[in-house]
Amino acid sequence: MLETTFVTATGAARILDLCPIIDGVRRMAPMREVLRIVEGVAGALELDVRVEARPDYARAYLAPRRRGRLGWSYSWGNQIIIIGSDVELQPVGGALAGVAAIRAGERICFGLSYTKADPAILPLHGRRAEETLAETVAWWQGWTSRCRYDGPYREHVRRSAITLKLLHFVLSGAIVAAPTTSLPEAWGNGRNWDYRYCWLRDAGMTNQALIGLGFLDDAREFLAWLIHATRLTRPELQIMYDVFGRTQLAEQELPNLDGYRGARPVRIGNAAHVQQQLDVYGEVVVAADAVVAAGGRLDSMEARMLAGLGEVVCRKWSEPDSSIWEIRGPPRQYTFSKVMCWAALDRLLKLADQGTISLRSSVERLRNARDVIADAIERRAFNPALGSYTSELDGKQVDASLLLMANVGYRDAGDPRMRSTYELVQRRLGRNGLLRRYEPGYDRLGSEEGAFGICSFWSIDHLAQRGDIGKAEHSLEYLLSFANDVGLYAEEVDVQTGAALGNFPQAFTHVGLINAALSIERAWRRGRP
Repeated sequence: MLETTFVTATGAARILDLCPIIDGVRRMAPMREVLRIVEGVAGALELDVRVEARPDYARAYLAPRRRGRLGWSYSWGNQIIIIGSDVELQPVGGALAGVAAIRAGERICFGLSYTKADPAILPLHGRRAEETLAETVAWWQGWTSRCRYDGPYREHVRRSAITLKLLHFVLSGAIVAAPTTSLPEAWGNGRNWDYRYCWLRDAGMTNQALIGLGFLDDAREFLAWLIHATRLTRPELQIMYDVFGRTQLAEQELPNLDGYRGARPVRIGNAAHVQQQLDVYGEVVVAADAVVAAGGRLDSMEARMLAGLGEVVCRKWSEPDSSIWEIRGPPRQYTFSKVMCWAALDRLLKLADQGTISLRSSVERLRNARDVIADAIERRAFNPALGSYTSELDGKQVDASLLLMANVGYRDAGDPRMRSTYELVQRRLGRNGLLRRYEPGYDRLGSEEGAFGICSFWSIDHLAQRGDIGKAEHSLEYLLSFANDVGLYAEEVDVQTGAALGNFPQAFTHVGLINAALSIERAWRRGRP
C-alpha cells in the first residue's frame, strides 16, 4: 500500500493506493483492482481527476461507456476496465475527467478493475472501500509478521520481501523478474528489454531468500510452479516462461511508443527465450534442495522430474550456451554454466542419499559426470597467470557470477583460488563501490551499462561467507543508500550518479539484498569476530 501526501497553499491531502487482497472465497470481489482513497488532511483543495485508457500498448483507441450508477467502462474483445468514482466524471475525447473538492476530514474513493474472459465484478465504494482498506492492511501486516529475520537491516529486508510478494502471481505461484518492460539499462542505446516473465535463473537464489526469511509456503508454491511450468518442455528446460507457463514469448518492437525519457525501442516479448542456458538446471535443483532442507516435501511426480534433469545435465553440460547473462550472439563455453551443472548433479546426489528422490542405476553416472565437470573447471576455467577463475573456459576475462561458486558450495569462500578471484573481479568490475556484471564490451552491444544490482550484493555474501563481516556490513550499508524513497531497487545503478537503471523494481536485486543480510547474520552466528 502506497501513501502519498500532497501539500498546497490552501490545504493537504493524503492519497492511499492499494491492490485489494483476495484471500479465500468469502465474497465476490474484483480479481484485479486498484483502489485509490483520497483523505483531506488540512484546509481545502481541488484535485484534477483524469482517466485515459489506452489498451494493447496504446494501439487501441477506446471511448468510455456510461454505466449509470455503476460508473464507466472501457471494453474491447473479451476484456473490460470498469471505473468507479465518488466524483462526477465526464467524457473528454477518449478520456474521463472531473474536479474533486476535498476538505479536512473528508474521503473520496476511486476504483479501477480489470477483467479478461471472466464475469466482471463491479468494485464497491463507501463503506465497502473502508473495509477493503482495513482488510488489506491487516493481510500485509499478518504476512510480514512471519518474517523471522530480526537483524540490523530488518526494514530493508522486509521491504524486499514485500516486493517479492508483489511480484508473485497468486494464481500460479510464479514470481516475475520485474513488472515492467523497456526501462533502459543505459541511455539511448537500445538496452531495453521485457522482464515481465519468470526466469528459472532466479529460482535457487529466490527460494534461498524466501526460506531464509521463514516464508516456506511461498517457496514451496514457487517450486511447484517451476516444476509444473516446465512440463511443456521437459525433460529439457526453457530459460523463462510467462506466469501461466507458456513458452512462446516472441519479441517484437512497438514503433508507436517512446520509452522512458525517449528510450527506444520499446519491446514486448523476449528473444532470449529461445537461448540455451545450462545454469537453469542447477537453479531448479538448488531451489528444490532448499525446500527439502527446510522441511518441505516433494511429491512423486516432482521427484521423478528432478531425477530426469540429471540425465539431461550429463548429456548437455559440455555444450556451449548463452550464460546467466543471456549474451546474444554465438554460444560460448561459460564457466558459471558448468558450475551450475556441477551443482545440479551434486544436489541430486544429496537428495538421493537422503531418500528424497530415486536415481536408480544413474547414481554412478551422475557422480562420474560431476567429477568430470569439476576437473574441466579446474583445468580450463582457472587461469594461473591471472590467479583467477575466468568467465569462459580457457578465457582471460572475468564476470561477477564467479562469486557464486562459493554460494553453491563448489569451493569455500576462503579458498585461495576464490580469494584471488574475488580480488580480480573487484579490480576489473568494481567502480565507486559498485560492481558491474562483466567487463565493458563483453556482451558486444557496443555500449556501456551501469553496475548490476545483485552483483554488488553477491560480493557482500562472499565476504560474509569467508568471515570478513565488518567489510561486508560496511558494503551493505553503502548499497542500502541506493534504494529509492520507498526502499525499492531497479536492475542496475548508474555508477556516476547513483540513478536507477533498467526495469523496476527488480526481483533479482531484492533477492540479493535479502541473501546478503542473511549471510551476514549467519556469519555472526558462526561466532567469527
